[in-house]
This record gives sequence, structure tokens and C-alpha cells, in this order.
Amino acid sequence: MSTNEITTKIRRMTRLQAKAEQLQAKITAIQDEIKAVMLEQDTEEMSAGEYKIRYSVITLNRFDSKAFRASYDALYQQFVKPTTSRRFSVA
Repeated sequence: MSTNEITTKIRRMTRLQAKAEQLQAKITAIQDEIKAVMLEQDTEEMSAGEYKIRYSVITLNRFDSKAFRASYDALYQQFVKPTTSRRFSVA
């Protein structure tokens, strides 16, 4: 693939990303409106036509690795495992 072809693809990709961001902003705005109605009605579940909408409180218990490391650094180091990945970016 030539440099011109890559440049063209990157331009197209950035235009599509901008459109996706605009659409995501619109989606988020609609979700926020629905959430506000549900909070106003003090409900976690409601029906609208064929749709069932839920806005629930979820509680998770997550391991606090920073606090564990601060308290037990030697033990933490025994279980640390390096990982490798790739990151794609265009600047």
C-alpha cells in the first residue's frame, strides 16, 4: 500500500471517527434524558412499548491492588506478571 493510499485511509478513518463521536454524543444525551425521567419517577425499571428499560444500582467488590501493594509490596511483587500488547495510534 502506498503512502498516498495510507494517507487517504487515515483521512477517511478520522472523518468516520468524528461522525461516531457525534453519534455517541447524541446517544448519550438520549440516555441521560431517559435516566432523568426514571430518577424523577424513582424507578429502576419501566416499560415503553416493546422495550423494557432498566437503570439499576450495581454494587461490585473489586480488589484494591494499590492498597494491597502499599501494605504488602513483597507479596505483590511475587504475583505481578508482565503482559505485552500493541497500541494503534495516529497523530
